[in-house]
This record gives sequence, structure tokens and C-alpha cells, in this order.
Amino acid sequence: MTAQAAPELFDVVIVGLGPVGATLAHLLGLRGVETLVLEREAAAYHLPRAVHFDDEVMRVFQWIGIADELRPQIRINPGMRFVDPNGKLLLDWPRPAEESALGWHPSWRFHQPDLERLLRARLSGRDSVTLRTHCDVVMIEDKGDRVDLRYEDSSAERGEPRITPRTRSVRAKYLVGCDGARSVVRRFMETGMRDLGFHERWLVVDLLLKAEKPELGDHTIQHCSPVRPATYVRCPGNRRRWEISVLADEDSDSVAAETEVWRLLSGWLTPDEATLERSSVYNFHSLIAEDWRRGRLLIAGDAAHQTPPFMGQGMCAGIRDVANLSWKLADVLQAPSKDRAAADSLLDSYQSEREPNTAEFIETAIRLGGLINAADSESALRSAVQKPGSAAELKSIYPPLGPGLGSGRNAGRQFGQPRMNDGRRMDDATGFRPVIVAKAALASWFTPPGNVCLITTEDCREAAAHLAAFESGAVLLRPDRYILGCADSPEELAGLLPLLSHKAQEEKVI
Repeated sequence: MTAQAAPELFDVVIVGLGPVGATLAHLLGLRGVETLVLEREAAAYHLPRAVHFDDEVMRVFQWIGIADELRPQIRINPGMRFVDPNGKLLLDWPRPAEESALGWHPSWRFHQPDLERLLRARLSGRDSVTLRTHCDVVMIEDKGDRVDLRYEDSSAERGEPRITPRTRSVRAKYLVGCDGARSVVRRFMETGMRDLGFHERWLVVDLLLKAEKPELGDHTIQHCSPVRPATYVRCPGNRRRWEISVLADEDSDSVAAETEVWRLLSGWLTPDEATLERSSVYNFHSLIAEDWRRGRLLIAGDAAHQTPPFMGQGMCAGIRDVANLSWKLADVLQAPSKDRAAADSLLDSYQSEREPNTAEFIETAIRLGGLINAADSESALRSAVQKPGSAAELKSIYPPLGPGLGSGRNAGRQFGQPRMNDGRRMDDATGFRPVIVAKAALASWFTPPGNVCLITTEDCREAAAHLAAFESGAVLLRPDRYILGCADSPEELAGLLPLLSHKAQEEKVI
């Protein structure tokens, strides 16, 4: 008998190379974590899927170094308008023309294949990240102190595709499933799904305009209707999307047929004006996994939760997941060996923090979707996107994290990104690590530990307004820029440091 090859060893295995899995690989690569990414498909999907992300996600893309390269390929979304079946404006929800407190515009339209190509291309520069396509996971086993995994590798060899896949073995300290709504990793975790009650079929149509058609507009248009609601989306370049509700008695294949698609779009454009790129019926759900972590197995993105599309937050939620999870995994893996078992408990905060934040976006999307189906007034629509008692102005929501790390007032709230005096955004000066932002007078009495950057109002005058928003003299920020704690004296600030999960040599960054 031929001896079986010893399994390869990695710190983390990621299953799935969509935007969520690729972003996690980048963030782990920033910390030098030995990472293997397994993807069953040969290449990124070539047709549009997600079309929106927000300022928090753009900030994550900034951390991994793709924001400037991505910027020319995307467009700022000016906002959303709601109209009745006769075209009467019910509600105008403009998005700010200026950057938000996070340092980027709050709403962007993009073409997912462009993003995926960029994410994959830049992964080649991450020395600690290994990427393999044509790989199908067939076995996952949590051994308590490690994860054993087997996968079938059908990748080409010397230019010839393999008829019989090779079976390979891998051993890792942790495994993260970023493998979508039908997640294999979630199946091996044997966790159920909590149902929030939304289940609808919608036809998604992507087109390429043959010439300019300005009357379609640059805003997202929600066509509210109790019979057949629809959404128009202005995408980058000549790309346009319609999402149209499918009626209960309609057959999905028939609705997606080209002749029926053009009939449904006849109020907006004709076949002479655009090329049909794709039409497909999607089943939209509102589901949250009961367990996002079991032992050394974790899930993120659509594997952990699914949302209706009305807030454009499906991919965004997954990117938030991995921004939260990545630095925790790195801290656990890079803790001294004698402390690693205790440090593992840091991962318990992943679901407790992320689930309430995700649920608020999903519940808001459900309310909004229900009213698009029936609303006939501005007040009804406004109530869907605002909490009771909130200001009259419609704004993006920034839900705090759920219970987890942090202490005292403002813990779990997101801190903004002021610009340094030299014009750089703060995160470009600090990198993906903990940060203290403090008034200069307070910071002069305090020396931070090593892997913690110190940004003061002397180096960054704009930071004063951000601190004032939290009524604090100083804040201790996690790598994902959520607040661990606030302080108004050097003693209080020093008292926050035990909240950090690791120590390093002294360093001050300005």
C-alpha cells in the first residue's frame, strides 16, 4: 500500500473565495497568519450579483489596500426615491454628497466581478496566503485541538483538466466557512437557522444600455405597489438593474424568460435600447444561523445570515463579520503558547457582537420591503427606516455591536476616521491594529504599549470633533475601529489597556 501523504499545516483554512472570504484572507494576511483559501470554482463568477456597499465596507477595503484602485470602477449612489404606481414621489431619501464620519461616502454602486478580480489579484501579494481553486471540500472534522479537512482537487495540471480529482488533506487550527447560503461548513457544524419571517421571490434583471438614457435617473427608485413592487438600480457605467417581485402563481422559469422580461420592462425601455445580460429569479430570505462558531469551526457572510435586498446590506454584513473575526483569530493564534487556550475565548465574542448588529439591518430591510409592497404615504415609508423618536432627517444606520468586548460608555460603537494634519485618512497612518485617539493634553501624560498607535489632536486636529461626538477625552479602538472604552484622564486610559488581548513593544505613531 502507498503511504498516505502527511496533511499540510495552516493556521486558518477559509472555504469560499467570494468577496467575504477574499477580504478575510487579506485581513489575516495583513497579520501574517498562515492561511489557505479553498474555492470550488475555477474563476470568479462573471455576472453581477451584489451591487451596493457602504462607507464601513469601503473603509475595510482601505485597510487591505484596494480602495484607491477600486474607486474609478465604482460610483457614488446619490440616494433612493420611493414612488407610487402612478410615478408620484412618496419619499426622497438622498445620501450625503460629502464623506461620512467614516472617511468615505456612505453609499456606493459597484459591479461585483470587478471587485472580485481586484481582490483575487491583490491576494497574490500576501506571502502568508495560499489560494487554490477547483477544490471541493468533502470532509471536515473538529478534533478539539485542530481541524482536519479533506478536499478534492480538480485543478489543471500542465494545462490539462483532471478527470479524476486528487484527494488532499489539510490540518488547521481554525476553519472559517465563507461559502454562501448553502454552506458546506455550516452543514458540518450542524447548526440550525433562525427564521425572521421574510421569504419572497424576485426577478433580478441586469442590462447594458446601448446608449445614454438619462430619463432613467441616477437614483435608486423603489416602485411601491401592492401588486408588483419593483426596484431600479443605477449601476456603474452603462449597467442597469431591475428587481421585480414575482407573483405567487407565476412560474420562476417563465418569468425569467427573455420575452417576459422585456414585457415587464416595457414601461422603462425596449430591446432596442439595451442588451439583456442576465435574468434570474432569486428566493430572498431572512435567516440567522443559531451558531456562528462551534469549537474550531466558524461561519461568516451568507453562511451565517441572509437578508432581503432592500437595504443593500447582504455583502456588507459579511464584510463586517470578517472585519470583526480576523483580528480576533490573529490575536488568538499569535498569543504566547501558554496563553493560547485562554485567548481562544476571545472568539466567543464574535457572534455575540455581530448577531445583534446584523439583525438590526435585516429587520430594517424586512420593514422596508413590506412597505414597498403596500405603502401609500411618506409617513409609512419613513417609519420603516427610522427608529421611533428619531430626527426627521433620514440617515444611514450604524448599529452598535452586541455584548462582547469593551467596557463602559460607548463600548461597541463605531468611531469615525478623521484626516491627519498631512491629509491622510487616520487608518492609513495607523494600520490594522489597536489605536488610542486622545486630546493632546491628556496624551502627554500617557505612553501607550507597543502595538497600539497613539493619535492625538496635535497630530490630527479633526480628531477633536470625533472625540466630542462621544463626549470623551480619549478612546481606545479595536483594529476594526469599534470602541473598547473611553477615558478622561491618564489613569482611566491606562485602566482600559487590559481590555486588549495582546502586548507588544512600545511605539508611538504620528
